[in-house]
Amino acid sequence: MPMTAPDLAWHFTPGNRFEEPGEHGLAGTLSVVRVPGELWLPTGQVTACDPFVSLGQGEAEPFTATVPPGRYAVECAVATLTRPGQEPGERPHRRIAAARLLIADAPAVSWEPALTAGQDPAELADDEFYGYGVDAGTGCFYDAACDESFPYTGEDEGPLWDAFDAEDDDAQLGPHLITDQGTGHTLAAFSSGWGDGAYPTWVGRDAGGRVVSFVTDFHVVPADAPAAV
Repeated sequence: MPMTAPDLAWHFTPGNRFEEPGEHGLAGTLSVVRVPGELWLPTGQVTACDPFVSLGQGEAEPFTATVPPGRYAVECAVATLTRPGQEPGERPHRRIAAARLLIADAPAVSWEPALTAGQDPAELADDEFYGYGVDAGTGCFYDAACDESFPYTGEDEGPLWDAFDAEDDDAQLGPHLITDQGTGHTLAAFSSGWGDGAYPTWVGRDAGGRVVSFVTDFHVVPADAPAAV
């Protein structure tokens, strides 16, 4: 059967700790970092992709689950990783474990895959999932109407590049809110877990079926990782 959603609320509970299985597994402590400012969704058509690869090329399709147009918070679950029993050093090893677009201030009681047009979960084999490909170590959320505000140039320049192109560890990790000064369109960008790969996004709904969040899981927290005490 297709992959099922992990306990994504657990990822966004500051102080939660996990340990990777195996003798050489890492231990992680989770914190939450909010994107500065709010993400503008002028049409409510949520899109997610690797912005350095797909943004501005008309390649990324919006999810079929839509939300009311508006401005919304985005936050990232950050895992600080150490060897079991060790403390973080002066430059701790941190990874973005998941990114969450918050639509409503309500807990998600059910999760479903965030699908684009034509995707059918029934066609997936065991443990398969739909997700977006990452080839530049980053992910993002934005509105489908904003794609042309961030044209792909093929050059190492522009506000998106500038946001990540810094020696500061925080800048390289993200998250960042990028704004097009001409249109006011925005995107929220962040590094993608361990880097390149493919990552699923999930839609969280409340008890009434309302969409309350979109969460991209970057697979830093293993599904079988036991909670650390």
